[in-house]
Amino acid sequence: MSAAANQSPPIPRAPSMERTLHRLFLTLFLRGRSARGLHKESAPKSIGSRLLLTLVIYTLMGLMAFVFWGKPVFGLALYLHAMTLVFLGMLVAGSAGEMLFNSQEADILLHRPVTPKALLRAKVGVLAQVSLWLAGAFNLTGFFVGVWCRNGGWGFPLAHALSTVLAALFCAGSVVLVYQLCLRWFGRERLDGVMTTAQVFTAIFAVLGAQLAPQLLGRFSDRAPLSLEAWWVGLLPPAWFAGFDDALAGSGDASSWALGAFGVVVTTGVLWLSFGRLARDYELGLQTLSEAAPARPSPPGSPRRWLNRLAGLPPLCWGLRDPVARASFLLAAAYLVRDREVKLRVFPGLAPLLVFPILLLWQSHGKAGLGSFGIVLGGTYICLIPVLAMQMLRFSQQWQAADLFRLAPLAGPAPLALGARQAVVWLLLAPLLVVYAVAAWFLAPDRSQLLLLLPGLIALPAISLVPCATAAFVPFSAPSEEAKSAGRGLSMFGLMLLSLVLSGLAAAAWSGGWFGWLVFVESGLAIAAYIGLRTRIGQRRWEPLDG
Repeated sequence: MSAAANQSPPIPRAPSMERTLHRLFLTLFLRGRSARGLHKESAPKSIGSRLLLTLVIYTLMGLMAFVFWGKPVFGLALYLHAMTLVFLGMLVAGSAGEMLFNSQEADILLHRPVTPKALLRAKVGVLAQVSLWLAGAFNLTGFFVGVWCRNGGWGFPLAHALSTVLAALFCAGSVVLVYQLCLRWFGRERLDGVMTTAQVFTAIFAVLGAQLAPQLLGRFSDRAPLSLEAWWVGLLPPAWFAGFDDALAGSGDASSWALGAFGVVVTTGVLWLSFGRLARDYELGLQTLSEAAPARPSPPGSPRRWLNRLAGLPPLCWGLRDPVARASFLLAAAYLVRDREVKLRVFPGLAPLLVFPILLLWQSHGKAGLGSFGIVLGGTYICLIPVLAMQMLRFSQQWQAADLFRLAPLAGPAPLALGARQAVVWLLLAPLLVVYAVAAWFLAPDRSQLLLLLPGLIALPAISLVPCATAAFVPFSAPSEEAKSAGRGLSMFGLMLLSLVLSGLAAAAWSGGWFGWLVFVESGLAIAAYIGLRTRIGQRRWEPLDG
């Protein structure tokens, strides 16, 4: 009895390293940060609470699967996987850079017995877990619609769940593979710039895929198109995973089995390269992550020098007579050109606005009744870029430095906002307007239709002032964690609605012969709105700090 009493209680088993790291990185991914520090009481406790609005939006978008009711399994699966890869690609491309390579965590974790492979698996596991939540929300309706497809059945939900997991692993593994190849080929010093470029192009390709997916669905929705005439479809990842679904729970065609097998082989190869062969490159990258590169003198063609020259040239210098506005222009321009974190937020976020007008113009080329509407819609769509871009310029990892604005002898943030607006207009909007005007010149059936660009150009000065007039806008004054992707999606929806209304009026005026009156009335309203907004901006004063 005494011996039993003297026995010590069993020592609990320590949790595994990878599980602990996974929970740690998931917490870092989910928690929010306010402008004055982290509030533990308001921090989200789960993926569901952090992504609730986004999950609801994805579920509502997934209701489009009802269009494929009664159609073949391959068409439904092709649509679901195409859109899933678009959403996951943009999520992983935008989050993986900060998740995989973070200098602050390297200073802590690299001094502990944590292997680089364990770090890599935990981080990619977090990305895959969040991706599966979003993919599950979007595919929720499709799981049930597939049961009542023409050649579907109750085996479709299981087959599609497996293929969706494969697609998520393929997406995450591909981004990790690109990062490791960049690290091996270009070295640590150029890694940030190369990764930023790769992520921006990934977002643009994702938007292109979203626009081209309906055309593929209309052409290849009835069967698995693996043939000599359409061999190139076998190179598209959505067709691989759609073939997987069609082989197991659809027609069972030989081409579907070939596509599904190819998708499994490619996904396995990507994961093997990412976590096996190239894991050593990730370890070397972590070791050199916090090493500071030696300072180098600015070459003659460096961004710093040409930005100063640009600020002194007309017509830009006319709007930068205030030295504070000029300094704000140079600061915002430097962030847009050089800061990796800002570029990763702004350019992928603007990718739909950059790509959609050109695609719309190309798709409406030669179609009766669509040419004029396509031109005016693309023009107004492009002119909404400053609003969304300036919303994104509120956020920065160096947001604490924005307190210096309040220490300067400034009555309010008006010159700071106006300088950032000039940077957005001249560095982002102006080049795209030139490209779009050239494309419209060659694709418009009638050169006189270039006048349809006027409604967007007339509204541009007033619309671009709207963010400056809001109380919340001070450039680079909010932490990056507060940039909610769901909120940006709702803002984009509102901008699209405004663009559609203005474009519809302009197209009706063009066809009805009263386009000149529309331009006259819009000009008067735009001038009045511009004067009112400039007056409001000049009256802005500093908002009190929270807490």
